[in-house]
Formats: sequence, C-alpha cells, structure tokens
Amino acid sequence: MANNSFRGSKHGRHAEAHHEAEFSCSVQELRSLMELSGAEALTKIQESYGDVSGLCARLRTAPVEGLDGKSEDIDRRKQVFGQNLIPPKKPKTFVQLVWEALQDVTLIILEVAAIISLCLSFYRPPDADRHHCGDAAGGVEDEGEADAGWIEGAAILLSVVCVVLVTAFNDWSKEKQFRGLQSRIEQGQKFTVVRGGQVVQIKVSEIVVGDIAQVKYGDLLPADGVLIQSNDLKIDESSLTGESDHVKKSLDKDPMLLSGTHVMEGSGKMVVTAVGVNSQTGIIFTLLGAGEEGDEDKAEKKKEKEKKSKKDDKAKKGKNQDGTTAEMQSLSDGEPKKEDSLPKKEKSVLQGKLTKLAMQIGKAGLFMSTLTVLILIIRFLIDTFWIQGVPWASECLPIYMQFLVKFFIIGVTVLVVAVPEGLPLAVTISLAYSVKKMMKDNNLVRHLDACETMGNATVICSDKTGTLTMNRMTVVQTYIAECYYKKVPEPELIPARTMDLLIQGIGVNCAYTTKIMPPEKEGGMARQVGNKTECALLGLSLNLHRDYQTVRNEIPEEKLFKVYTFNSARKSMSTVLRNHDGSYRMFSKGASEILLKKCCKTLTVNGETKIFKPRDRDSLVKKVIEPMASEGLRTICLAYKDFPASDGEPDWDNEAQILTGLTCISVVGIEDPVRPEVPDAIRKCQRAGITVCMVTGDNINTARAIATKCGILHPGDDFLCLEGKEFNRRIRNELGEIEQERIDKIWPKLRVLARSSPTDKHTLVKGIIDSTVLERRQVVAVTGDGTNDGPALKKADVGFAMGIAGTDVAKEASDIILTDDNFSSIVKAVMWGRNVYDSISKFLQFQLTVNVVAVIVAFTGACITQDSPLKAVQMLWVNLIMDTFASLALATEPPTERLLLRNPYGRNQPLISRTMMKNILGHGVYQLTTIFILLFCGEKLFDIDSGRNTPLHAPPSEHYTIVFNTFVLMQIFNELNARKIHGERNVFEGILNNPIFCSIIAGTLIIQIIIVQFGGKPFSCVSLTIEQWLWCVFLGIGSLLWGQLVSSVPTTWLKFLKTAGHGTQQEEIPEEELEEMKDKDAIDHAEIELRRGRVLWCRSLNRIQTQIHVVNAFRDSVSPYEGLETPESRSSIHNFMSHPEFRIEDSEPQIPLIDENEGEDDAPTKRNSIVIPPPLTGLSDLPPLPSTPNQNNAMDRIVPLHKDASRSGLIPPNSAGLPPCPGSPLHSLETSL
Repeated sequence: MANNSFRGSKHGRHAEAHHEAEFSCSVQELRSLMELSGAEALTKIQESYGDVSGLCARLRTAPVEGLDGKSEDIDRRKQVFGQNLIPPKKPKTFVQLVWEALQDVTLIILEVAAIISLCLSFYRPPDADRHHCGDAAGGVEDEGEADAGWIEGAAILLSVVCVVLVTAFNDWSKEKQFRGLQSRIEQGQKFTVVRGGQVVQIKVSEIVVGDIAQVKYGDLLPADGVLIQSNDLKIDESSLTGESDHVKKSLDKDPMLLSGTHVMEGSGKMVVTAVGVNSQTGIIFTLLGAGEEGDEDKAEKKKEKEKKSKKDDKAKKGKNQDGTTAEMQSLSDGEPKKEDSLPKKEKSVLQGKLTKLAMQIGKAGLFMSTLTVLILIIRFLIDTFWIQGVPWASECLPIYMQFLVKFFIIGVTVLVVAVPEGLPLAVTISLAYSVKKMMKDNNLVRHLDACETMGNATVICSDKTGTLTMNRMTVVQTYIAECYYKKVPEPELIPARTMDLLIQGIGVNCAYTTKIMPPEKEGGMARQVGNKTECALLGLSLNLHRDYQTVRNEIPEEKLFKVYTFNSARKSMSTVLRNHDGSYRMFSKGASEILLKKCCKTLTVNGETKIFKPRDRDSLVKKVIEPMASEGLRTICLAYKDFPASDGEPDWDNEAQILTGLTCISVVGIEDPVRPEVPDAIRKCQRAGITVCMVTGDNINTARAIATKCGILHPGDDFLCLEGKEFNRRIRNELGEIEQERIDKIWPKLRVLARSSPTDKHTLVKGIIDSTVLERRQVVAVTGDGTNDGPALKKADVGFAMGIAGTDVAKEASDIILTDDNFSSIVKAVMWGRNVYDSISKFLQFQLTVNVVAVIVAFTGACITQDSPLKAVQMLWVNLIMDTFASLALATEPPTERLLLRNPYGRNQPLISRTMMKNILGHGVYQLTTIFILLFCGEKLFDIDSGRNTPLHAPPSEHYTIVFNTFVLMQIFNELNARKIHGERNVFEGILNNPIFCSIIAGTLIIQIIIVQFGGKPFSCVSLTIEQWLWCVFLGIGSLLWGQLVSSVPTTWLKFLKTAGHGTQQEEIPEEELEEMKDKDAIDHAEIELRRGRVLWCRSLNRIQTQIHVVNAFRDSVSPYEGLETPESRSSIHNFMSHPEFRIEDSEPQIPLIDENEGEDDAPTKRNSIVIPPPLTGLSDLPPLPSTPNQNNAMDRIVPLHKDASRSGLIPPNSAGLPPCPGSPLHSLETSL
C-alpha cells in the first residue's frame, strides 16, 4: 500500500531535517482547507490531494491502521501541528485578589480614619494649657501615654491588613479549587481513535494531526477532520454557525467535520487535520483573546475582556459555545450597568434571599452607625461648651479633631460589625466544600448553584436503563423457530439456516465499536464495551457457541453498503449488505412491537419462511412479548429482508418503503437487573417528600415491572402508567396544541411514562415546572444520557447527565454529572443540597446574634459613656471571628441522614425561621444583659477601677478588658448553639465529625487568650487574673445553658415573631420594573434588590460583590443548545409508530384547576424562561413527575405553545392540611466549573 512505502521512507530520513518536509502539508495549508465546506472543500481536496487517502498519505497515516502510536512520532506531530489544547487564561494573582479585597468601601473608610488618627497622634499642640480645652482633654499626665496614641491607628491598619489577607486567601483558594475541578472534568474526556490497527480511547488532549478518529452518535468533536467513511452521519453545527438544522455529512457531499460540533446521528471515521488553536474552535477563541490578556486593572478594558475571556475555562474541551455571538454577562465591578447587568438566568433562590437580607441588615447598620456618630458629637459639644462652658480656642482645634476622629472610628466600627460581609463568603465556602465532597459521592457538579437547588427538588424524572438498573444486559429468553425458550436454547435445537441468519444479523447489525472483552480479573464477568443492548445480543451469539468476530472479519465495516443507525424516531437499526450477484440483504433489529408490524413472514421450525399474518402477530404478542415484558424484560425483534437483483436498485432514501415486508428471525427478552441499592434510595426520596417518576423508551409492561421492583409503584396504588402516544393524546387539544391544564390533570399521578421520546420528556418537565396545581412551584430534577435529552436537561431545574453512558452533548447540557450513573447518588445530591441551605441558616443565626449585640452595645455604650466599650480593633477581631471563621466552621458541617426526614423548603420559605428568630433574640437578651451588668456594675462586682468616662489616650482598663473578653467567649460558646437550627437540644451531636469546626473553636479560644494576656495597648487590653478568667468563661458557658432554656419555649407561643429573608414575590416588584424586564429572559431578584438599595452604602457591600465575583468568573454556561430552539422536525419514520400496541386506561385524577393566563413560552430549551411564579407549595404525597427515555433524537415537531400558568397571581389556599413541601427554582450565578 502507498502509505507503507511512505512509512518506510520516513524512517530512512533523518528526523532532524525540516519538520515541515516530513509531512507534506503545512499547518497553514490544513488550516485554510478546514475553512472551506461542502463542494468547495471537495474540489480543494481533489485538486491538492486526489482524495482523502491522498491526504492521509501526506499526513503519514493509514486510513485503516491509523498512526503507529510510537511516542516519538506522536511528539513530532505535536511539535509540528500543535497540541490539542487551548491555553487557559492566567488565574488572578494573589496580589490582584488583595487589591480587590481592598476595594471594600467600609475598609477604605477605616483606613482613612486610622491614618488621620495616626497623623493627629503625632501632633503636639504648642504648650497651651490643656485644661482650657475642657475636662475630656485633660488627664493625660504621663507623656509616655500620650506618645502611645499612635498605637490605636496602627492597630486598626494592621487588622485591616489581616482582614484583607484572609479575604484574598479565601478567594485564591476558591479559585484554585475551581480550576482543579475544571481540569478534573477535562481529564475525564476521552475519545476513540485507531492506532496501530487497534481501537483505543485516549485523552482528548492527546489527539494529534493524522489520528484516525471514530465518531459516533452523541460525540462532541474534539478536533477538525476530514471524513474517511460514514454511515448516515448528521452533525449539529449550531455552536459554530448558529444554524439549528442538522448537516448531513458524507464523502461525496460534505466531508468536513469541525471541532465543537455535535454528532446527532450515525457514525463514521475521520482523519484529524487540525487541533488546539488551529482548529475552528481554537481560531475563534484566539480571536476572542482567550489566551493572552494579563493586566486586569483598567475597569473598562476588564469588562470587555472578561466578556470575551470568560469562555476559556471551557475552551480546552473545545466546548465552544456560539463563538461569534458570545453573549456573556459582563462581570461589572462596582455597580453593574442596568443594561448588561440583568443576567439571563434567574438567580439562585438562595442568592436572591441572601442579597435581599444583606441589603436590609446593611441599611440598618448604616443607620445605627450614623446615629452613633451624631449622638457622640452632640454629647461632646453639649458637655464641653455648654455644661463646662469652655470658650472656643483655636489652639484646642487639634484636640477636638482627635475626638472627632475617635467618634468617627467608633461609628465606622459599628458599621463594619453590622454589615454581614461574611454572608457571600459563607455561601461560597459552603458550596465549594459541598462540591468537593460530592465528588466522593459520585456527583461532579458543573454549576455551583445546582447543588443548592437539589435540596429543594420536589420531583425527579429518572431514566430507567443504567440509572435504576445496572445497565448490564443479558439475553435470558428467546422466541426462535416458532419455539419460546425460557432460557437460552442449546445450539442444536436451532435450524442451521436460522442460526446463520441470526449470527450474521447480530454480527453486522450491531455497531462495530460494541464488543465483549475478556474480564479484567480472573473469574470476573466479561466486560461489555459500547451499547449494552447490543452487548446482550453479542453475548447471545457467544452463548450459542458462535463467534460474532469471524462474521465481522469477513465483512469489515468498510464493506457495509448502508446503515440506518438507531434513533429515537426509528426505534430500530438496519444494515444493508450487497451480495456478489447485485442483490441486497438487510438486517434489522428494534423494539419488538414496532418491528413486528413491519414483518410479513417468519422462519419455521425447519428454517423455511412462512407467511406471518396480523392474527399470528397478535398471538405472538400475547403469548411471548407480554409475558416477557411483565417479567421486566426488554424485548427486541431481529429480522431480515432480501432485495433481489431483478427488482432493480431500491430507493434507499425512502425508509418507509425499505423497512416493510421483513422476515422475523427471532424475538429476544433482555434482562437488565435493578441496582440493589435503588429501592432503598427511592424509599428515602419518597420519605423526603420527593416524587420519583420513571421515563423510559421501553415498552409499558417492562417499565411497569421494573417500576414495581424499584418501589416507584406499589400494588394497589392509584397511579398512572402511560405510553408516550397516550400521554400526547391526553395533553393536546383538538388542534394538537399542548395545554397546561391537561398536563396538570395528569402529572401529579403519573409514575411511569413508557415508549417516550425525548420530546415527551421535555414536554413533561416543562409542564411540571409551569404547573400551578400545587401551591408551590415544583423543582424538577431530570436524568438523561442521550444527545436528545439535552433540551429536557436544560429545561429542568437540575439536569443530571450520566458520566459513563452519557454522551458529551448530554453532559454539556447538564448541571451535575453522575460519575457512576447510579440513582442513589442523586439522593446524596439531595442531602448535600439541603445541607447547604441549613449551613447558611446556621451561619445566619450565629452572625445575626453577634450583629445585634455588638451594634447595640457599641451604640448604647457610646451614648451613655461617650466611648464604645468595644474598641475599633476589638470590633475588627470580633468581626473576623464571626465572619470569616464562623463561616468556615458552620459552612462545613457534614450532612446527616436526618436531612431526608423532612419535606423540601419552598421558594418563599424564609431563610430565618421563627425558631431561629427565637434563638437570635433569646441569646441577644442574655448577652446584652450580661454585658450591661458588667459595663455598669462590673467595677463593684470585681472590685476594680471603673473604665467608663476615661480621657483620650487613657491606658486600657481591666474593667473594659473583662467586658470584651466575656463578649468574645459568649460568641464562641454561642457558635455551638448555632449548630442546630430546628430547636434540637443536643448541640454537641456529631461535633467530632467536623474537625474544621473543632479546630476553629479551639484556635479562636487560644488567640483570644493571647490577645487578652499579651495584647496590651493595641488591643486596649490588660492581662486578667485566673479568677477573672474563670468568671468570663463561666458567663460564656452560661450561653449554652441559656440555649437549653430558649429551646424549651415553644415557638408556637411566639406568633408575633417575624420571619426574615424571604424571596422576592412577583407582586412586590413595581410595575415599571416589570415592564423594563419584559425583554429580558428572567427576573433576577438579587438585581432588583440591588437596584432599590443602590445608595451610598450599597457600594460598601463591594466586598460581597468581590466575593461573588470569583464565583461569577466561572459562570459561563452558554450551552450548545442555546440557539437550538426546537429539536428539528424529521420526516422520517413516524408512520411506523401509528398505534400503541398496549394501552393502560387509568382513571384521571380530578385536581381543581386554577385560572391561568395564556403566555407563550417561546423557547422550550431555555432553562428558566418563566417569570417568577407565585409561591407554589407541593403536597408531599401528590405524585411526582416522569422522566425520559434514553434514546435520543428529535421527534416530530414541538409546538412551542404552552399555557404559561406561572403568571397567574391566584394561589389556592394550602389545600389539605398536609405539610407544605418545597419548590425552589434556581438558575443563576451560572457557575460553570
């Protein structure tokens, strides 16, 4: 062969010569070739290379054998043509993060105040007599004390530095974690290539120019290439061209395959011609400036850049989203511009609630701090000039200035303590920690907020195959040669002709990439590679002592005349062989009830053919197929058809004509056992108020049998099992349009949807999400593995893709990837999601107690004693404890099974429940009482000097040290109380499972001891005696005992307590703002809050933005499906699916309907194209939703006309007194990792 001679000559030549000379194609030449398509590309290939094999020869590769796989050859190709990587954007340096943390306005105010205080402390007024300036100024006898005045300013600056470093370090480690996760996702990506004649899977980054890659249905192409051979190949190029129609690829029409595009149908082989930055995707990324830009300071440039470069984290994967119209949201720094700041997706529920809460607390803090400063100044003025009657003297001005600065510093510290900048930190830590831990539970989270949404899921639509079952298929029953065998028959019982047809049909009509490999361990089970149903058939041929590989060696893939690949519309696969005499033989396999309708003959006991009448078919269905299905077996029919040469060439494009008049060879029953852990997982879901619904492409009897084994159905339950056709008939009106109220009648009772198409799955998910039958908006999780599950996965609140069986397209559309394809991992995700929510609530409970107490103490202290009992530096330390450390300690609590014993929270469930409010106020009362007693009677109790009314620069007092120490110890012990938010008594339960919590409590205690004993002047502390320490600790531990008292008070008595931290209701949004948002896709609650509260202090929350910032940087999740509104219509084989063979008529549940406004929802694929629905609550025992089939491909057309009930303002009263079960939509912060 030509390529062998090339290969020989290559080794003879010296490798050191010019690389370009070795391969007679340059990078530039290949690059320009890949920019052509269709007829242009064909002519170019013919002119330059003759044909594709000419191109292979010049790239020194063989179309059948592939590269030889030697490492020096691979390395040389990487040198010449580049690697298959797109270099990522440089991460932010630590210095940049420090600079960002410094942008926080509250910190800047503090720094300015500290610097002024520093300057003034060095100012010595001329020797004017101090007492002219009033009492407060006097009393500094000792010069040394006056010299120490600079310490406070310096200490404030130092503590600001600490806060900044801690914040920057947190951001930095977060970013590092995300990058680690990102690279984990990428390393998991493999692709099939042929090297040295062997089919191997290699990492996407290892693909080089000249590789022969096998492409199959569901792949996302990792590099550009030219087709060598194809079967019925259709590509979705919308990510590059924006055209949603699938492009047919073939050797004679359009052989160019581009990276970043999706294989929607068929299979084939291509020779790789461009990788990495030279591929079409790479070129777009380079144009977008993905790889370079370093200095990110100039805000405008930064906005532009981030708009562009946000995509590159994903770039490596070649997951190119619509390159040309990159509609990224800009990560604005300060206040986002109105226009581009409204994100496309609705913010996560939690984010919305938190932003709103932070705004409210911040406003209150600003008010209190301003008030404090005003009262201090007025009191000082009245006291000095009116009561003491001191005349105004200009030389006293510097001293008055020092007082003013001191008051200002006190005011700012109150603000610092009041603004909960730890909130976003707590959320991020909690989510990042959960994501890291979820990896161990086989959940690879791609979008951070999906983790939290999962805690609110009310319905899970699950696939059957591989998720609920083990996806290890074996043929256990067969019907062959007119005999029904309950187990695989002995080979001698089958007529020779039938056996030959069966084995040849199985061999050629299963994808050649599917095979059965020897077990990895001695005595283990054989490994199934590729499509599991096909593996079962190949296994059958081995059990009949015949080797399918001999058939494949006789008829290699190149010799197959035509292949009609499997898709969800055909529900069958056929392969046509050409015989020597010009006649053709076609083998088909597919769903038995569909394929049997196309059969008009069958094989008899002695291998002859005989007529197969509809009457025979009905009896076969009753006697064979129904018994198989009722045992939970999947039934597959194998058939063939001969096209004699005398009939002339058939019209291969007329599938309906080709696929009729078949001869049935056999019907097999394939068992896929239920995973042993699934029934238990489903029980847990049902107990947690989550409805599980199975959506599958299998026939209804099989589906019902498996659903019963899993516990989705129980004998005697009043639930629905429908087939896709029946489901469609019930939800459409006379005009064939889908009506929301019809869906609402069905879904609460639907448990199994069988023989469903991906379109049915999408319709169902959308119907449930838009439903207003139950009071809460339903939160739907969906599992999917096929290319066509993409729209349903995008539409669902949380999309789970299968890590093993899933196609790249499904993974791209999903939020979480199940690395073990196991349903029980979904239950773990629910647990983690609920845990995130609870962690944030715990943190809030703790933080708000400290806020309330610190602000009141500082305020009243300042008003009564003219000085805050807690000094600025002490306040900053308290702030550090309660913000950074507490968020670390409380946000990393591991989840427990107990989380699954309650119903999900709703979208409008407040963050701070009545119980939490009771705890906050209860502990607030205890702490305030203690502090005020110490403050006003402490000197008598401890027999020490009073620390009140001390002059400026006075030395620290024991009195105020005791107040500060007790305050901090009460916070540390109250952190233990904060671990429980539902009123549990045992606050120590499970504390040892959280080493982070224990070490933080211990660390805080040690640092506190050091501060008090050795902090001295900077911390305004004096070392205390053992006795005083014991009293402080006793008062601290008192908060644990008080906690028991508080939890004894029934919350029901405290009806007057308000809850806080609700989501924004639609009714609350002013008309004009709603108008303004009409053209946006969704409402972002957090944005509305920001807009309303955008006043000076809003900027002071800059740190919140900075922290959300890091997360935002990973938000890009423009999916390949974004431009693809409806899966395209196909004129294919629908006439095959005319009437369901079995139908189950169950009573329709009568559920009262609610008025609905018509609303047209245009893009069934956008994930939340809803205007926020009014609060809906699910009743825990109303049934769940269906999920969908694992086959993939678009069915007819979707009529994108759904009634959108979500706009209706009417909410039924909480029907029935059932416990409300939650719903929370989320899609925001699209933190695509």
